[in-house]
This record gives sequence, C-alpha cells and structure tokens, in this order.
Amino acid sequence: MKTLVITSLAIAAAVSVLTACGVSGSSEPIGVQSSEVSVTGEGEKIILKMAHIGSEDHQYNIGCEILNDLLQAKTDGRIQIQVFPNAQLGAEREAIEGVIMGSIDMTTVTMDGAVPAWVPDTAVMSIPYLFDSKEDAYNALDNYIGPMLETKYEEAGLKCLGFMELGFRHFTNNKRPIHTASDMKGLIIRVQEAPIWFGLCDTLGAVATPVAINELYTALQQGVVDGQENPLGTIVTSKFYEVQKYVTLDGHTYGAGSIFMNKNRWDSLSETDQKIIQECIDEMIPLQRDKVTKMEDEYKKILRESGTIIDEEPDISSFVTATEGIEKKPDIVALFNDISIVHPLGSGALAGTTYPLDREY
Repeated sequence: MKTLVITSLAIAAAVSVLTACGVSGSSEPIGVQSSEVSVTGEGEKIILKMAHIGSEDHQYNIGCEILNDLLQAKTDGRIQIQVFPNAQLGAEREAIEGVIMGSIDMTTVTMDGAVPAWVPDTAVMSIPYLFDSKEDAYNALDNYIGPMLETKYEEAGLKCLGFMELGFRHFTNNKRPIHTASDMKGLIIRVQEAPIWFGLCDTLGAVATPVAINELYTALQQGVVDGQENPLGTIVTSKFYEVQKYVTLDGHTYGAGSIFMNKNRWDSLSETDQKIIQECIDEMIPLQRDKVTKMEDEYKKILRESGTIIDEEPDISSFVTATEGIEKKPDIVALFNDISIVHPLGSGALAGTTYPLDREY
C-alpha cells in the first residue's frame, strides 16, 4: 500500500479566503463565540438541530437518518436529531457559522469546502489524486488527519465527531467527452471557491467559476458554466445529470463530510450522553460509507438510463501528470507551509514516504 508524507501539516492560518460551495456575504470567517450554554442534565430529553445542504436522498441525509435511528434506539427516543436538509438553514458556510454561533447544534459539510476558512489544514484534502482508494482515505481521515486537527477544530468553536462519505469527485460537462486531461481545455467548470480548486482547473486548461451549490442546477441548465465536479451521489441526488451530457469518473479528490457540533453544546452534555452520541456516530459512519459505496452502481444505472455518457476508465495518468506540482503554484503554496510532497506519476500526490511524522499505514 502506498504511504503518504507530511513532515508538518501546518497550513497558513492566514488563508481565510477559502470558502464553501455556496458562499455568500463576506469571505472573512466569523470568530469563535463564547456564549454560555446551560448544562443538560443526565437523563433529560435532547433534540439536536442538524443542518446540511443535500437533498433527502443525498449522502449526508443517509448518514443523518442512520444516526437518528441509532440514537433513538439506544436511548428509547430520549436523544434525537432534527434534520434540516436542502440548505434550509443556509449553504455550507452559513451552516458552519450557525454551529459556531450556536444557532445550529450540528452540521455535516464538505471537509475542504468552507472549513479551511477556520481550519486551514483541511485544505490538504483538495490536493488532486491524493488517494488511490477509499480505504486509503478512510485510514488517513480516521487515524491521522482527524486526531491531528482535533485541537484546531475546538479552537474554532467546533467539535468534530467524524467523517461521512461524499465519495470521489468527478467531472461532468455538456460540451464533449473528457477522456484525457487535454480534453478539459477551454471548459468552464463550476468549482468551490478556493485557490486550490482554481489551480486544479488552471493546470487542466479549464476555466474555474464559483457558483453557489443551490444555484448550480440553473447555471448548468442555462449554460453559465459548461460543467461541474462532484461525487456520483451528489450528481444524481441533485439531478445535475438532467442538465449534463458527459460524466468522467476521474476521481480527482476524495470528498469527506465533516460532522460538527457546537463546542459549547458538546461541553454542556453529560459524559454519558457524549459517549452515547460519539458511539452512535462511530457506528453510523461505516454503515453510511458502505451504503453510499453500494449505491454507486445504482447511480451509474440512473445516469445511463437518462442518456448520460459515462467514461468509466479515463486516462488518469494524463490527469496526474497535468496536475503535478499544483501544490507549488504561487497562489497555492502558501496553504502548505511545511509540507514535504512527492507526486510521482501514477501515484497519490503525497506518495513516497510516510504520513504524518514518520507514521506509516
């Protein structure tokens, strides 16, 4: 199995320009709120308000439903989550801000979307072709990246409880089939508003354009952008395939959904309830990941039946070659102050030595 290396995962905290799919308003992240939260007594009924941007069929909602079932079963209904899908409480940036402020108890958001505005180190997940398999991504997230960032999340006012699956992200477009990196040239692609996503399109000769996720369907339909990039589940559940003709399964990055709770809200819970919630999330994550993975064949079937043309075996090596050195571009290098990166042809972007701090997996 390949190994990854980061001698020091310290990304410049000044990079507050990184924002989410669906950014609105100022690009400056709000500060950590210190408002007091009353302690919830052990045995009291708890209903946690949880927001996300996905539809009722989205990967996030699958996890939320599993989690709610587990919590209610374990506590005879005493602990529940009230889910607000479809960006009812705002796009990802607003959801994080709501959790930090305490107006929302919980959210699950793309790890490398809006989150780097508060915890810049999470931008490491945006490096293209970083992971060769989901198992590599799970191991890095659960055993290294998650624990390493725990303190930084808490400093931002967030308690990170784990990572749901979004899946590997793929390109779609309306212009032409994309089989090699050169086929991307000139395409206008909607991306998350962050330097590394602009850099990805730039290295591929495409034009990056940020569009709010809740405006993306219309932007694709009206030709404001030629294409976009998202996991299969998002492409299908958000019905982007209805306004896109071609899908290329290049898997340029692995998408993880960070599960956050307001840190004060977490601290207000009894140790017993904290343990119950964490145990249920730990049980939910592999179930959600497995269900989303198994649904990918069904997603492909839906795409084919809709007339969408899928390239399941694009020339990945051409994409890896084209994006080699992306982390050294002037507008991106500031994100990775002390990272040692090796990007050999045909391997993950950090393949070559050990990750992190001489720890192998």
